[in-house]
Amino acid sequence: MQNIGDSNYLKQFAQRVRTLREAQGISQEKLAERAGLHRTYIGMVERLERNPSLVCIHKIANGLGVHVTELF
Repeated sequence: MQNIGDSNYLKQFAQRVRTLREAQGISQEKLAERAGLHRTYIGMVERLERNPSLVCIHKIANGLGVHVTELF
């Protein structure tokens, strides 16, 4: 079975989420609060342990205050 981290798109997405979050100086917990998601979910996305749905990608973008396209 392939690890979901094998996808370049997911790697790029996860790195972009972390980069934008850190650039804003916010924690995973704060991003989760803004996005309406659980803190552990954000961490799992950043560590390539979860394959986020389109709905969650949209929530993360909103939590970061960016357009969805900025995450890819």
